[in-house]
Formats: sequence, structure tokens, C-alpha cells
Amino acid sequence: MLNHTGGCLCGEVRYEAEGEPINVRVCHCRLCQRAIGAAFNARALFSIDKVRLSGAVASAHSSPGVKRGFCAKCGTTLYSMREDKGVMGLTFGSLDEPDRLAPTEHIWTSSKQAWLELDDGLPQHPEGHPG
Repeated sequence: MLNHTGGCLCGEVRYEAEGEPINVRVCHCRLCQRAIGAAFNARALFSIDKVRLSGAVASAHSSPGVKRGFCAKCGTTLYSMREDKGVMGLTFGSLDEPDRLAPTEHIWTSSKQAWLELDDGLPQHPEGHPG
């Protein structure tokens, strides 16, 4: 079983996620855009109990039920978490080897940046995943 490792820019926070993710998606919602500071948030979703974090992590609620974690020292966004659902989405930018995973779909495309053309052939959902 392969594990996925990652961390922040300054090295203060490290994590390891056990096994394969539940899903891998690119979210284009405005909350993700603001939290990540980029046009979208590519993330891999894992069960919280499969992720081990070390270092000084700070967090903030971005919406009801969603908590976002970031390095308390350098500010790197590391994850978004839904504790009530027991899941944590690790940001691709914080993974040590992001190319080991590939997104399978785009969500919240109704909020994507107008200049961004999605021509990768992946399914696109105007809002969240329909399932």
C-alpha cells in the first residue's frame, strides 16, 4: 500500500496519508479560490483517521462544517476538513509527489475563472459532485 507524504513550504508541518484517496477532484468554488489563493483547489480526499499530521497547524472555518488547515509559521494551505463526515482533502500543492495522483473530475465549475478553459476531458459539475 502506497502512502502519500507532504508538508508546508517552510518544513514546519509534515503529513502522511495512508493508502489511496477516496477521490481526487479539482474544486473551482470561490471559497477554495480564496483559501488557496489560486484559480482552483486540486485535492485528494482521505479519511481523517488515515492522515497523520505533525507540526504547528492553525485552522479556520471557511463555511459551516468546513475547516481549513494551514501552517502556523508560513501559511501554506494544507487541507480542508469536514469533521462531521470524517474526511480531509489534502492540497496537491502540499504533496511531495503530486504527480502520483490525478484528478478524476472538476466540481463547482459555475465559479471557475472565466479565462480558464477546461479541456482535459474530465467530467465537469456546475456545483458539487451530484452523488
